Amino acid sequence: MTKRFITHVATALLAANAAAQTPDQDTTEPIQRVEITGSLIRRIASETSLPLTSIRAEDFARQGLTTAQQVLNSIPMNQTSVSSAQSVGLGTGGQSQADLRGLGGQRTLVLLNGRRIASHPILGDSVDLNVIPLSALDRVEVLRDGASAVYGSDAIGGVINFITKRQVTGGEVTVEAYQPQEEGGGSERRLNLSGGFGDLATDRFNVFGVIDVHRQLALPATARPFSATGVIPSRGVSQTSGTPFPANFFSDNGISGNPAFASGCLPPASIPNTSGSPTCRYDYTREVDDIPYTKQESYLGRASYKLGQDHTLALELLHARSTNTARVAPPPLAGIGLIMHGDSPYYPGGSAGVPAVDGLTGEDLDVSWRPLVTGRRTDYSTSTADRLVLSAEGTLAGWDYSAGLNHSISQAASAFAGGYVIDQRMIDGVGSGLLNPFGDQSAAGLAYLQDSLLIGEYLRARMRATALDVRASRDVYQLSGGALGFALGAEARKERALYSINRALASQASSSGYADAQDQSGDRRIYALFAELNAPLIKNLELNGAARFDHYSDVGRSFTPKISARYQPVTPLLLRASWNRGFRAPTLFDLHGPQTVTNSSDPWNDPVLCPGGVPVAGANPNLACDQQQNIRQGGNPNVRPERSKTYSAGVVFEPVRDLSLSLDYWNIRLRDQINALAEQTVFNDYAKYQSLFHYNAAGTRLDDVSLITDNLGEVKTSGIDTSLLWRLPKGRYGTLALQIDGTWVRNYDYQNERGGAFTENVGRYADASPVFRWRHNATLTWQQGAWGASLTNRYMSGYTDQNAVDPEFFNQVKSYSTWSLSGNYSGIRHVDLTLGVRNLFDEDPPFTNQSTTFQQGYDPRYTDPLGRTWYARLTYKF
Repeated sequence: MTKRFITHVATALLAANAAAQTPDQDTTEPIQRVEITGSLIRRIASETSLPLTSIRAEDFARQGLTTAQQVLNSIPMNQTSVSSAQSVGLGTGGQSQADLRGLGGQRTLVLLNGRRIASHPILGDSVDLNVIPLSALDRVEVLRDGASAVYGSDAIGGVINFITKRQVTGGEVTVEAYQPQEEGGGSERRLNLSGGFGDLATDRFNVFGVIDVHRQLALPATARPFSATGVIPSRGVSQTSGTPFPANFFSDNGISGNPAFASGCLPPASIPNTSGSPTCRYDYTREVDDIPYTKQESYLGRASYKLGQDHTLALELLHARSTNTARVAPPPLAGIGLIMHGDSPYYPGGSAGVPAVDGLTGEDLDVSWRPLVTGRRTDYSTSTADRLVLSAEGTLAGWDYSAGLNHSISQAASAFAGGYVIDQRMIDGVGSGLLNPFGDQSAAGLAYLQDSLLIGEYLRARMRATALDVRASRDVYQLSGGALGFALGAEARKERALYSINRALASQASSSGYADAQDQSGDRRIYALFAELNAPLIKNLELNGAARFDHYSDVGRSFTPKISARYQPVTPLLLRASWNRGFRAPTLFDLHGPQTVTNSSDPWNDPVLCPGGVPVAGANPNLACDQQQNIRQGGNPNVRPERSKTYSAGVVFEPVRDLSLSLDYWNIRLRDQINALAEQTVFNDYAKYQSLFHYNAAGTRLDDVSLITDNLGEVKTSGIDTSLLWRLPKGRYGTLALQIDGTWVRNYDYQNERGGAFTENVGRYADASPVFRWRHNATLTWQQGAWGASLTNRYMSGYTDQNAVDPEFFNQVKSYSTWSLSGNYSGIRHVDLTLGVRNLFDEDPPFTNQSTTFQQGYDPRYTDPLGRTWYARLTYKF
């Protein structure tokens, strides 16, 4: 079967069936009253009026999905999923996050068994998906309707509820191996141990635990041709730095140059400047990892005890640890006062043999140097999550109740693990004539550089949350269409964030970004009351109303209502609709996060000192022209809450028992969005944003551009979720099922300030990212006794590129489509074996000229650089 044939079959199925929502419960399973994500009232799952997607654990295991982030990538409405494997140089501390509707991870509420987890402390606005114990999960439920009045008014994009197994008996060992076909790195290994004893139904107790260890090796950028360089002349791309080795200089008499320019610099990393300046440029992309070295370790333990028939107590403990070793180019030492005097033996034309440069007569040189011999800058990030939940649920006096005490702590630390140097020692070494920024070091110089390395932890962050919640529901009155259900609940939560900077260490390295960052802390108390009413007014017509009141001790209060309706005029047809308001308070990180100064991702001309690429008199072109500039980011205590309105309407059609189709329209409007301006926005319109540019007192140097968190304008987005599930009747050759889920985005428009012009984002790269017009996930499964197989296609439509290049090189990013195939066999007693391949046809990521990330040639936020990857999964049960 060829790739073209498979593609044509899938395309035909998509076009013919218009795709629809997956039923939330297999019709062959016993009908039970359960609590559905998004509602407090227990009911039959198929009765819900809200669009809900459910993914079973066995499905993503067979598809070779190894992390929670990969599982969510298979959901089309998840527009972006920045992960530890995609965040080298992005300052996320190894965090993975979900992004429903493209609204950002901070607007997607992530739950574990219906309760919150402390957010990742470094960004502080979303849960780190790396802490989710994937092997302990029973399923993942995604509420695609926003602003849940039940779980939190901040669920503007939707709710993702990771649900673990309720009980486990017996034990099992699972080993997994993932090996890319192309060499260079990126292989994965996983070991999972689980076991439990006791049966709640007969023994009245169950205790189980899961231990999971996952590791992935680094993949260097140079291991893949499409990411090996930031210099692609045929595409008009030249993403380089003006801080190279050998070093550039600017003299007191106004000469800019590089002693190695005449000999071609030092290729392939250091290349001649093509703009007319006799300087060199550095291809930093070569030094960046496409995938960093990562490890995740998690433990989940749960003990449940049944008090009689109506009450169950449970104690749940989660401990997870994720580590990330990210490597980028050696430190750029520019603008720190690195001055070489005329008496240095390494002065151009001096005694050490450095080539002379015309016009130099011993003037001081301001040097821009990257000391390659110190090695790549290596950051070691550790993220841990600890969560303890004591819960009770059952029936009391006719009420279904649930109560829980939840205490969670999320911690993260970042450390210099190599490559970072002490600025002052570099200044002293060059100034004394000991260090050679233009060539090889002497033995004394090498020893000096080794003694100048910074090693140790420079940042520690801690997020702590304690919550008490109580929920209860019951039927209160009999209406024409059925029982009137009522629910109410309350929650009290305390949050505290602490950010500690090792000033003695961080202040010595400007290239760390934390050189002038300060300790920060913040705390808040949150109280909430919520209620829900479900009214089946007549047969087949059901109305649902919910409301939530939140009080934040630091930013005020909100009232967020929600109403929804479900109407089934005939058995095969279901109509549903909803409307709600949302409220998201700024996170503690938004308010109190340390302010850092890091390099911009793109090189820019200083709009004052190098307008149009031409330096003004006295300006150092090595700092002002075509250079990565200093960007200030971090918290802002003046940020206000953001608010939203969402409505949706949908139809579910089941013409026959084995075929279900659905279509859901959604519309979200967000105002006062909490975000930071993109650097592209600010540098491309200096006249509008000049107040954000901060210069030294003399006006001779740009200190930084302020892009701290703030309230921007509105976001308006809408689209359609489609889904199809077709189960063929069981025949001689087994059962066959086709499931297709897709999301079509009609519009995504945003303002960079209140009252400003709207920028269209869907189908085009705007400012910092694209929004995909269409995404789908299609899976064909087959089962015959102990044998099974799965064929999966994931597709993302193309878009207009960032195109910060000459018009002749404008690019349209192609669509990205990958296929995965797996087979499983369970015919051996106690053994389950799965063999498969991800990216069956070895599809490279499409080319993009984006420069927002430090990787070039492709976009690591949406695509996989590994290529065809073989995997095996073996489970032994005992």
